[in-house]
Amino acid sequence: MNKPRQADSRAHTELHFLTLAQAARLIESKALSPVEYVSTLISRIDALDDQVHAFITRTNDIAIEQARAAEREIGSGEYRGPLHGIPFALKDIYNTAGVLTSAHSRIAIGNVPRENATTTQRLLDCGAVMLGKLATHEFASGGPSLDLPWPPARNPWNTAYFTGSSSSGSGAAIAAGFCPASLGSDTGGSIRIPASLCGIAGLKPTYGRVSRYGVIPNSFTFDHAGPLAWTVEDCAILLQCIAGHDAKDPTSSRRAVPDFRKALIGNVRGLRIGVVRHFWEEEGATPPEMAQAMDAAIDVLKRLGARIGVARMRSRQEYNDVKMVIAKAEIVVIHEKDMRERMQDYGADFIGRNLPGFLFTAADYVRAQRERKRMVDEMEPLYDEFDVLLTASSTPAAQLRDLIGSGFAQKWEKPNIYTPFNVTGGPALALCNGYTADGLPLAMQIAGRPFDEETVLRVGHAYECATQWRSRRPELTAGDEAPRLAAPPEEHMTPVDVDSATRATVEAAIAGAGLKLNDTQRALLYRVAPTVLAAVRRIPGDRPWSDEPANAFFFSDR
Repeated sequence: MNKPRQADSRAHTELHFLTLAQAARLIESKALSPVEYVSTLISRIDALDDQVHAFITRTNDIAIEQARAAEREIGSGEYRGPLHGIPFALKDIYNTAGVLTSAHSRIAIGNVPRENATTTQRLLDCGAVMLGKLATHEFASGGPSLDLPWPPARNPWNTAYFTGSSSSGSGAAIAAGFCPASLGSDTGGSIRIPASLCGIAGLKPTYGRVSRYGVIPNSFTFDHAGPLAWTVEDCAILLQCIAGHDAKDPTSSRRAVPDFRKALIGNVRGLRIGVVRHFWEEEGATPPEMAQAMDAAIDVLKRLGARIGVARMRSRQEYNDVKMVIAKAEIVVIHEKDMRERMQDYGADFIGRNLPGFLFTAADYVRAQRERKRMVDEMEPLYDEFDVLLTASSTPAAQLRDLIGSGFAQKWEKPNIYTPFNVTGGPALALCNGYTADGLPLAMQIAGRPFDEETVLRVGHAYECATQWRSRRPELTAGDEAPRLAAPPEEHMTPVDVDSATRATVEAAIAGAGLKLNDTQRALLYRVAPTVLAAVRRIPGDRPWSDEPANAFFFSDR
């Protein structure tokens, strides 16, 4: 399949193309049977997932049983709300009682949790129906790899292309019409990147808005759990179910949960939108189609009555440096025992991305946390001036064959456009704002004040209502085969020359951590070490004595 095919909009009455909101209305009115709906989606997955590879584990029997229960309850007048009878699937880092939670890794290939993640349980309590567990990158931190137990997910718009990382199966499953609802995680863009590349909507809520309990951690400091769905309205419905305080998550906020759907009033008149142009116009290469889509989206928002201004943040590189030092120091602590004892069971991409975390010192970590606190505080004037911030998403999807085995180096060398909003912690929404001439999705981001998901969703929903992008769907045909992928030349496995100081730092880190690395693993670390250590040096070390780190311990009555 060389060029995306788009389903005719007349086909959107088919069950697999219903949005969550559309399906919910039909189920509530008893015009749609949850059992029929789930059975239809199971048949579609049976026919097409060999091309997309969205699923790791299918829970067909559980789904049918839950759908039957939902149908009985609705029939007897016990309707629980808009998720009752709605099928969903989870990124395979969400704990599911009695069902494999693999993190797409050999390390967790036998991990069957005894209890559900808080978010999993909340979906079930809302009456939703679980179809299964979805592909990710290894522990939500690797890249599209061929050395893992399951293949990488494919982009339904063109199965030769990347889905985005790391909620890859979630983006693919929604776009392919396998389910109307999913949950992913976002540590540096991992909800918003697949949402952007797969042409759907994805929301990173405010840190603390949604419980992380029972979600396999990547970075304690940056992990966000959140929804992916076809529309902004669908994301609002999902967020309504999963948001709210959880005593099992020490970072969980006690703030009241508003009615997110009530905020979707269809207009943005009078709202102040700050456009962070420098993120895509000055930093990184921006294809003309992407720039044109952004200008057109801004014009739409102007016509809807928004007041547009220019906003400026720090450079993407500065946010990326701080995030990578903190997050990679945290993930190697999470995986320290297994990396010491079972390094050979991890994929090369995970090793290449995360082994550098052992290079950081305690001083590096605290310095980065102090700088993060400054970055968070610097946002206050922007929040006072603007109701939301608007910027681009990533460039259109690349071909998978060009990414296999190379992503770990790019992660360090090319700061992405999503990470700034992980560092600053507020809500950020990715949604489609056009397509390339080849039919691949384009997207933008809307970010807001902490705990103001309402305004972010309001702007995104108004934009969707004013444009026609949601009428397009990818077309998949049973019997088609996805292009074959081959392992790339092992250039990243060969040793590289580094200066004596870098070599001493690397060898001291390996010895201090008690790591037993083979030649390939050592070569991976040496290849990225100069870039990693340069990031450390860019973080200021001359701050006042009184500067607090972003994660300073405190008792909270939030």
